[in-house]
Amino acid sequence: MASRAERSVLGNWLWTIDRSLIAGLAILMVAGIVLLMGGGPPVAEPLGLPIFHFVNRQVLYLVPAIGILAGVSMLSLRHVRRLALGVYATGVALCILALHFGPEIKGAHRWVQFGPFGLQPSEFVKPAFVVIAAWAFAEGARRRDMPGALLAMALLPATVIPLLLQPDFGQTMLIVIVWLGLFFVAGLHLFWVVGLAGFGLLGVGAAYKLLPHVRERIERFMDKSSGDTFQVDTALESFAKGGWLGRGPGEGTVKRILPDAHTDFIFAVTAEEFGIVACMILLSIFAFIVLRGLHLARRNEDPFCRLAVTGLVLMFGMQACINMMVNVHLMPAKGMTLPFVSYGGSSLFSLALGMGFLVALTRRRPRAEMLDRLGPA
Repeated sequence: MASRAERSVLGNWLWTIDRSLIAGLAILMVAGIVLLMGGGPPVAEPLGLPIFHFVNRQVLYLVPAIGILAGVSMLSLRHVRRLALGVYATGVALCILALHFGPEIKGAHRWVQFGPFGLQPSEFVKPAFVVIAAWAFAEGARRRDMPGALLAMALLPATVIPLLLQPDFGQTMLIVIVWLGLFFVAGLHLFWVVGLAGFGLLGVGAAYKLLPHVRERIERFMDKSSGDTFQVDTALESFAKGGWLGRGPGEGTVKRILPDAHTDFIFAVTAEEFGIVACMILLSIFAFIVLRGLHLARRNEDPFCRLAVTGLVLMFGMQACINMMVNVHLMPAKGMTLPFVSYGGSSLFSLALGMGFLVALTRRRPRAEMLDRLGPA
């Protein structure tokens, strides 16, 4: 352990980060590997892959992800903004590129191929969008000559239109919810928040009318007889079979017929093998990270940090909630991963980036360093 007197980058980092936040994220990462040992094999076996193929790949992804989180968390506020701006511009450009050149997977063009590695750029747009939007709101509140609110408003359609064209309605909905939360926390009138929320509901109605896959998912959610509900029914059966304490690690049987058991429905696999109690513990870890982040945001004097931290933990918590709610049939299927638990390289790297931003923004900083916010981006 480095001493407080040590002035190295690592020493400063160790004494300025919020360790309880890091501990919560570390627990999630370890839990993700353990739980994937249950959800990965039933998907790997039918594909002719080694039984722990997805577990091994997740461990390989986790190593650079930890590096991304640690590296980004060491950045100053100015460099956080610069990195977010670069990631956002690159991510949106790749989303547009995916529309024209990306492979079609399940009726959508969301991926860009770099040799054998596939990248979902919308995952990286999310955390960068939060930081840029928070920056715009904060600068608008600090400088009268800066139209921050207008810039933040323009940022929303510039982000969601490429996502809707892919189409990726789940990510679009998540970004809009987080943007509305930032709009409200920034101190803008409730009238505008309610009005924009109503506009968002109109958007959902338009998606229902214009996008067949959205209409099918909503109709299946509202009326089981309207289509195939095998995925959700099987997920609910996992909860029923597992009961309070589960059937034991590796003893699940429903998971063998559950589609996407290693990604979208790993929460249901957890319920079958480890029980509802384990699911509640997992839920409490997510809740702790969100509440801890909100606590750190509330006591932060810097408007940019306060807004960005609030937006990042809101996005993190909402993504977890959407995944778990889909698993228990409280929402239509969205294709949303469970943060740090579901399998996936793009998801893991983008979450590491977002949580790196979060740790960097919640670090204890001397007042002299906080003046960094007054400088250019």
